[in-house]
Amino acid sequence: MNYMPGTASLIQDIDKKHLVLLRDGRTLIGYLRSIDQFANLVLHQTVERIHVGKKYGDIPRGIFVVRGENVVLLGEIDLEKESDTPLQQVSIEEILEEQRVEQQAKQESEKLKVQALKERGLSIPRADTLDEY
Repeated sequence: MNYMPGTASLIQDIDKKHLVLLRDGRTLIGYLRSIDQFANLVLHQTVERIHVGKKYGDIPRGIFVVRGENVVLLGEIDLEKESDTPLQQVSIEEILEEQRVEQQAKQESEKLKVQALKERGLSIPRADTLDEY
């Protein structure tokens, strides 16, 4: 097998099912149809998979173009082991509700942490102000 540098090594993975983890935390699963020198991807029959605890739900997204700089992880899915998951698949509505509840709990926890730090005279800079120059 010849070594191909950079994204050229992914040519052999065209038309195979892949999982893509994005920088914003989303997980996409689809068939890799195209890739370029910037690692931009085109995924076909894509679903966005949402995990909450031991449950997951798939939201159909169709054809998905992903800018290479947003890809954190790209991995081929073993089709034989794909169904061997300890996770329970639930409906889209149910997983979105579970996600909303989890995010609310996380926000409440964050508020309590900030309040406890404030009482001790400490503060954490807000995440949305960290990127400002």
